[in-house]
Amino acid sequence: MRVFVTGATGFVGSAVTRELLDAGHEVVGLARSDRSVEALKAAGAQVHRGDLTDLDSLRRGAQGADGVAHLAFIHDFTNLGASGVADLKAIEAVGEVLEGTGKPFVVTSGLLTAPGRVGTEEDPADPGSPGHHRLASEGATLALAERGVSASVLRLPPSVHGEGDIGFVPMFIGHARDKGVSAMVGDGSNRWAAVHRLDAARLFRLAVEAAPAGVRLHAIGDEGVPFHEIAETIGRGLDVPVASVAPEKATDHFGWLGRFAAIDMRASAARTRELLGWQPEHTALLPDLEAGHYFKTS
Repeated sequence: MRVFVTGATGFVGSAVTRELLDAGHEVVGLARSDRSVEALKAAGAQVHRGDLTDLDSLRRGAQGADGVAHLAFIHDFTNLGASGVADLKAIEAVGEVLEGTGKPFVVTSGLLTAPGRVGTEEDPADPGSPGHHRLASEGATLALAERGVSASVLRLPPSVHGEGDIGFVPMFIGHARDKGVSAMVGDGSNRWAAVHRLDAARLFRLAVEAAPAGVRLHAIGDEGVPFHEIAETIGRGLDVPVASVAPEKATDHFGWLGRFAAIDMRASAARTRELLGWQPEHTALLPDLEAGHYFKTS
């Protein structure tokens, strides 16, 4: 299968590229920089120049593919609303090309279930989710299933971890290093779902190959890791104390990260495992943190 992959050189996307290639598929990766071009060539993938805002380029990439995996996203935390709009436009552009073809279109989403409970694949996107900027994209993707596209949504949890992680966990580590304290909000009993990037990559491949149209998939390894355990592991890794921050002081201490330090985002992947036979096999979040690579400095 010839698969067009957006975000093909990112933290998760590069693992998806490798997973697809190792399974015998052709990968055509979207590249907006010379560095991305070289990374794709080194991996053995083909190159398609363009970016997420170049809708004509996205249409051309999808036109020549047997399926599409969409992982690119503009992670501008100062204006996630605009990032969500750009994502929606990209999905609509690819959807126009794939309409009526029956080809697979796997779209990345956040864990858009309601906070404070164990979310499932059957749960619709919740406006109260911290990832609400992706709501329209998820809806547009699922709607394509009614227009002759084998479209599916693959939800990623707050932590997709592994060597090279550039997400929330290393941000909290950097913050703790700067502050000299590893903090949590309240007693840190809120929980984060998590998955290893290599397990997530395998699920993307399985989804491209066999996901039914119109389904939501959950890439969940850890259903819910207590945040106080994350903070404590960071404290040990940096040899700094662990402290509690009152909820009303979370923004004062963490800045914009305060909202994410306080979220309770638990989720199950039972339906995903049943549908695709996917099982997480790689290191869970806390052992991955304890391995030490998160605390190396260049």
